[in-house]
Amino acid sequence: MLSRPGRASVTAPTAASVEAAVRLDGVTKRFGPSVALDQAWLKIGRGEFMTLLGPSGCGKTTLLNLVAGFLAPNEGEIFIDGSLVTDVPAFARQTGIVFQNYALFPHMTVASNVAYGLKARGVGKDEIGKRVADVLAMMKLTGYEARKPRELSGGQQQRVALARALVIEPKVLLLDEPFSALDKNLRGAMQVEVKEIQRRLGVTTIFVTHDQSEALSLSDRIAVMSAGRICQIDTPEALYRRPADRFVASFIGEGSLLSATLDRMEDDSATVSVGRRAVTVPSAPLAGQSPGARVDLFVRPEHLQVTTTGDAAFEGEVAASIYQGDHVDLYVDTPQAANGRLMMRLAARDAAGISGAGSKIAIAITGEDAVAFPPAGA
Repeated sequence: MLSRPGRASVTAPTAASVEAAVRLDGVTKRFGPSVALDQAWLKIGRGEFMTLLGPSGCGKTTLLNLVAGFLAPNEGEIFIDGSLVTDVPAFARQTGIVFQNYALFPHMTVASNVAYGLKARGVGKDEIGKRVADVLAMMKLTGYEARKPRELSGGQQQRVALARALVIEPKVLLLDEPFSALDKNLRGAMQVEVKEIQRRLGVTTIFVTHDQSEALSLSDRIAVMSAGRICQIDTPEALYRRPADRFVASFIGEGSLLSATLDRMEDDSATVSVGRRAVTVPSAPLAGQSPGARVDLFVRPEHLQVTTTGDAAFEGEVAASIYQGDHVDLYVDTPQAANGRLMMRLAARDAAGISGAGSKIAIAITGEDAVAFPPAGA
């Protein structure tokens, strides 16, 4: 057992646990009376792209800074490659970090910025030259060696920051909202580049963002966070299709809450009635609820369809129709929605026959990804 004053005692890592590139065991961080991170347990595999996703103030950047060594936990332990690093200083943890504002040295050239970490580690001049040239070629920055950061575009500055983080050959790459300062098109291009580089190098990566689409497109797994706690850790598809609670359901993707009634509970599934139709949902989120109880049914917008047949669950009136190119978002007023209005997402060709605001439509629920929760506050 490892035990020190002010820290929770934890078992030393076993042979099996060494397979994790990063491990947090019950890590808590407080700032005065405020708990920024509360009992975080997290295991990240070697070569995995793990995203910390959540709203501002949820603790994701605090967790990243704890792994980097910029902060020390009040409780719990942190391991990198099976080695306890809780008290190891940041410079000795073999992590590379890209900050939100890139944090490039404005008086240094691109080559000097990238070489900085190697020089600080005492790497020889010839080796520095080779490694800097290699990483700049990977980042498509060959020929920019003598430029200063102010002479670069935002995307080029980001590549320099990423090159500086990777040139030291870190065990863990830490990315703190690195795309937030880029415009939409450049952001998308850089997401693809970063993913390709991460896959090519096989470097374990922890990525912080509040952008759900970024998280879904980049990640092997996502840890969804709220109020200092990790709510759910899973693959993007599993989080989208099977959110564990109301917060995860509302934060990952879009959806609508429908008023429903619990009909019956089985081992892994439950049946709820919404309007004139029954829907099968996972039973776990409804644990403790009894048949006849009112529940909230969470449905993705693409799983609501306009119908003219007898399979309609309920009716509504179109409040707004928003053209989005390949699809149309319909906002529909109906008493069946928990807040009186729901959103549907139709392929543009399927929305062609709907005349717009004021149209009366019948709505069917399709797919198998609906999830039900007890009413808020229950």
